[in-house]
Amino acid sequence: MSLTAQRTRYVLRRLMQAVPVVLAIVVINFLLLQLAEGDAADVLAGEAGSATPEYMAALRTKFGLDQPIFLQLLAYVRNVALLDLGHSFRHDTAVATLIAGRLGPTLLLMLSAMAIAILVGTLLGVLAATGLNTWRDNLIAVLALLAYATPLFWIGLMMIVVFSIHAGWFPVSGMENVAAFHTGWTRVADIARHLVLPAITLSLFYLALYARLMRASMLEQSGMDYVTTARAKGLTETRITSRHVVRNALLPVVTMAGVQIGNLVGGSVVVESVFGWPGLGLLAFDSLFARDLNLLMGIFLLSACLVVAVNLVIDIVYALLDPRIEVR
Repeated sequence: MSLTAQRTRYVLRRLMQAVPVVLAIVVINFLLLQLAEGDAADVLAGEAGSATPEYMAALRTKFGLDQPIFLQLLAYVRNVALLDLGHSFRHDTAVATLIAGRLGPTLLLMLSAMAIAILVGTLLGVLAATGLNTWRDNLIAVLALLAYATPLFWIGLMMIVVFSIHAGWFPVSGMENVAAFHTGWTRVADIARHLVLPAITLSLFYLALYARLMRASMLEQSGMDYVTTARAKGLTETRITSRHVVRNALLPVVTMAGVQIGNLVGGSVVVESVFGWPGLGLLAFDSLFARDLNLLMGIFLLSACLVVAVNLVIDIVYALLDPRIEVR
């Protein structure tokens, strides 16, 4: 069997394995959200100031909340299987339409943050490992510890105070200056300016994690037999590091990046709320207080599918980085 056929078979098998995982996530998300106090009828009645028992009963019948939990779950699973995520009572719009409108900004923020975290974190890890126990290693360790331990919301607020309010370099919130009606590359540049602070804020925690992980992996690989053999062949330290050690040391970082995708979605809720970024995180935050359960479950389902898809990609990249791993 050719290598391409093996990889295709592997991808198809992993996709089939992902089906029961996604189904279990759908069921768990539904049951967990049912434990929350209140429902859509309570929220609408509270906003109206008062409501009669008959009106509350009519609302619950309209939203299907008068049915037993088991029947609601079966109906929801059936709708998901038909790619119907339901209707948002808060926005009076299909959940799929709302998610599609907010997915682009969230993916832009997440991919930017992940790129910064992996690239800069890996570079810092290499610099720390190649300058072991020097001022460079100690400085990177201290900075990584601070970035890892500091809450994201506090970093975001300080970014706004320093770089937006005092320096005036970047916008305070939002994704673009809608009132300016920018088009073409001018709009791209405007979105990029709005993206800088949220992306850096979201990336700092993961950047610190990857820097420490890359440093430890580099030190572990430096003691391997193949490195000793490369030195015996007369290869320079720069060539050994760039061609051999770094490539093998990247494997744990790649694995961790796949695992952290789910946490990145959770972190985007905080960052999007602080910076007013119009993505899924802010939408989930608003829908939580509105008890818009259909919208929340739709966002959670998309997040789960994203994690499954990214982990599949990570497995394939892992096999490309390490030829010893066979994809079957």
